[in-house]
Amino acid sequence: MTNRIDRKFVELRARGESGFVPFLTFGDPEPGLTLSLMEALERSGASLIELGVPFSDPMADGPILQRAAGRALAGGATLRGCLDVVAEFRRRSQLPVILFGYYNPIFRYGVERLSRDANAAGVDGFLCVDLPPEESGDLERAARTHGLDLIYLLAPTSTLDRMRKVLSRARGFVYFVSVTGVTGVRAGLTENLESLVRSVKRLTPLPVGVGFGISTPEQARYVATFADAVIVGSAIARVIEQCADRAGSVQAVEGFASSLARSVRRGRARDEEERR
Repeated sequence: MTNRIDRKFVELRARGESGFVPFLTFGDPEPGLTLSLMEALERSGASLIELGVPFSDPMADGPILQRAAGRALAGGATLRGCLDVVAEFRRRSQLPVILFGYYNPIFRYGVERLSRDANAAGVDGFLCVDLPPEESGDLERAARTHGLDLIYLLAPTSTLDRMRKVLSRARGFVYFVSVTGVTGVRAGLTENLESLVRSVKRLTPLPVGVGFGISTPEQARYVATFADAVIVGSAIARVIEQCADRAGSVQAVEGFASSLARSVRRGRARDEEERR
C-alpha cells in the first residue's frame, strides 16, 4: 500500500525532478504561526515538509535549531499541539508531512498512542534522530501498524555493513546526513558527498534525500544533481530568527524557500541535460 510519501516520489521521478524538503520547528516563532508557515512552504514549491517536534535537549542540532526549539517550548509548543496543526493543515493539503524529533517526547506520549494519533492527524512518517535501528522495534511496529513510515539516517561515516542493515528496514526514503556533526549553516559540504550518495543509491531502490548543512540556493542546486531530495532546515530557522516582526516571517520564509525550490528544480534539470 502506498502513502503520500511514496506517491510524491513517484510523481517527482516521473517529472525527472528532485524534491525540496524544508524543515520547520513546530511553534517557532510561536505555535499560532506554524500553520501559516507550512502553507507558505507549500506555496513555495515544497515536495514534503519535515515538522520538527521541539525538545529541550536537541543534541543533533546546532545553535540555530537549538534556539528555534527553545523559542517554541517557551511559547507553549507540545507534541499534541503539533498533531493538531498537522490535522488542520491536512484539511486543505495532501503534501506529505514527516514528524522529525527525539525519542523522549515520543516515549512519554507512547509509541502506540502517538502512531494512532499521528495517522488520524494526517502525518505520513516519523524521523527519530536519536533512535538507532537496534532500538527502534517498538516504534517501527507501531508506525507500520498505522501506515506510517519510519525514516532512517545514514552518514558519511556509515560502513557498508551499516548501510545494508539500515536499508533493509528503511521505508519512504533514506535520509543521508551530508556532513559529520550537528545541523547548521555551513559554507561547504563534504568533499565526496556526490560519490557517497550515489553509492547508497546503488544499494536501494528507495529515494535518497540529503540534509544537514545545506543553506544556500547554490548548495541546493548542486545537491539536486545527484540526490532525490534536498532537505533544508537551519537556514529556514535563521530567516525566522532574523525577522523582527514575527508575522513577517511567513512572507520571508516563503521568499527564501521559493529560491531554494527553484534551485532544486534547476539542479536536477542540469543533471538530466549533462546525462543526455
